[in-house]
Amino acid sequence: MEIGQYPGSGCSKEHQKIYQEWFALADSGPIHPPALFPLLRSPISPPSQCCSSGCGLIDGAADGDGRITGPDAIKFFGMSKLSRPDLKQVWAIADSRRQGYLGFSEFVAAMQLVSLAQAGNEITQDSLKRDDLSSLNPPVMEGLDALLAKSKHVVKRVDPEIDGFPQEQSPITNKWFSSKSSKKIPLTAVTSVIDGLKKLYIEKLKPLEVTYKFNDFVSPLLTSSDFDAKPMVMLLGQYSTGKTTFIKHLLKTSYPGAHIGPEPTTDRFVVVMSGPDERTIPGNTIAVQADMPFSGLTTFGTAFLSKFECSQMRHPLLEHITFVDTPGVLSGEKQRTQRSYDFTGVTSWFAAKCDLILLLFDPHKLDISDEFKRVIGSLRGHDDKIRVVLNKADQIDTQQLMRVYGALMWSLGKVLNTPEVSRVYIGSFNDKPVNESAVGPLGKELFEREQDDLLSDLKDIPKKACDRRINEFVKRARAAKIHAYIIGHLKKEMPTMMGKAKAQQRLTDNLQDEFLKVQREYHLPAGDFPYVEHFKEVLSGYNFDKFEKVKPKMIQAVDDMLGYDIPELLKNFRNPYE
Repeated sequence: MEIGQYPGSGCSKEHQKIYQEWFALADSGPIHPPALFPLLRSPISPPSQCCSSGCGLIDGAADGDGRITGPDAIKFFGMSKLSRPDLKQVWAIADSRRQGYLGFSEFVAAMQLVSLAQAGNEITQDSLKRDDLSSLNPPVMEGLDALLAKSKHVVKRVDPEIDGFPQEQSPITNKWFSSKSSKKIPLTAVTSVIDGLKKLYIEKLKPLEVTYKFNDFVSPLLTSSDFDAKPMVMLLGQYSTGKTTFIKHLLKTSYPGAHIGPEPTTDRFVVVMSGPDERTIPGNTIAVQADMPFSGLTTFGTAFLSKFECSQMRHPLLEHITFVDTPGVLSGEKQRTQRSYDFTGVTSWFAAKCDLILLLFDPHKLDISDEFKRVIGSLRGHDDKIRVVLNKADQIDTQQLMRVYGALMWSLGKVLNTPEVSRVYIGSFNDKPVNESAVGPLGKELFEREQDDLLSDLKDIPKKACDRRINEFVKRARAAKIHAYIIGHLKKEMPTMMGKAKAQQRLTDNLQDEFLKVQREYHLPAGDFPYVEHFKEVLSGYNFDKFEKVKPKMIQAVDDMLGYDIPELLKNFRNPYE
């Protein structure tokens, strides 16, 4: 399967119309008595009270929201009469992203898998790569025709051009973030893992962040678009290492506004994402759009936003991954004096949002400048996302490549302070054929295998996106908790009456020691504490006396969320046949 090819995308228009009717029926609460479905009830949640038609639906399961959740699947897929292990495998492959629901495209993929299973084929991850999927007949679903005929529901037509992929935004969840109401979000409104994270953030984590000004010190408050954003891949490297060419190579076409040359050409941060037509959007415009996850960039000011833009185009790969092209890192004083914004801060902000960070090197540019070292240092805490690419490797022969690889590993060892060896991909990621005269047949084979490995890594990004969101959410919750302890400790150390200015200065000067006190008092890991210098810099603008004391109830709410709510959420939206 190509990167960007979605499961179930190989489907004829005739079959698509059939699946549209099936999908709408499964998602809109069809009238069917439980007797039709002798199969198991879902372990996801207890049955709700029956509706007037006696359909036995489960709360929040079928509501026309464009999502087939576990309860819907058990009822609808039961008509296929496949065994439970087969249906478990069907769901696992169709919901490869582990979102906890099936959109229209995933539903089509599931139906194709059911059809293959009914024909006696073994269901595997490779089943959706078959060439005959477009001619595959829909599966036999016992009793479905009668239900479609009897159903008085208005069947919502799903336009595959619009709804062919899961929707980026759910209007209901957007209201959760904009509403001033203090009412709790009902559990029935949660129909996916991401919705569950939004609910937990608004009810438990956001109050802690606001109380202790986490958004000023660490990261802006999250919005609905931050949760719904597509996975992002950021490319970092010195100028002319092939960052823009790499994106062009993956897309097999140039993106709007791209410029490639041997000189420093990309002078701005460019987000390459899916859009209805080819166009570029200025940074100030994109940063204020509620449906875009870039509102946090406004903290870097107009100087940065004028060097930031969004490039949109229709492309199957961009339906699943967003790329971030960055300016080439220059060296020395030129870099430090000519940037009118915090370059390192911006890369750090993007690093927290991205799912993968590619560091590109050129065989002729292995030196890591001071600025590049600071940029790599700003990726602290995101080591698991970093991949190193030695690009343009076919410009040197095999013996030189061996020496260059050794030199690169030595340079990285001094910058990446981790005991593990970084994964380095070697290749020539452009549209030109490999220069076989320089590298020989063995080198050509090596480059092809390395490229396949990197493409496989990129292919897995959409599948791991939901897991990554959970991972980043948990990291943020722990960071917010430690931040609350630090702020509460500084407030506690302030005198009640006299000498407040001196006490504040003393606490700021000895901030490292104060961190140690907090660490010992609450038994916290040292590696989770923020950078002292950055924290000091932000603290200088605050009056410690106005900070809040530690509120045990708020801390306990976050602890409960980490220890109980998130595991329960994952349990509720696991494979319904487990």
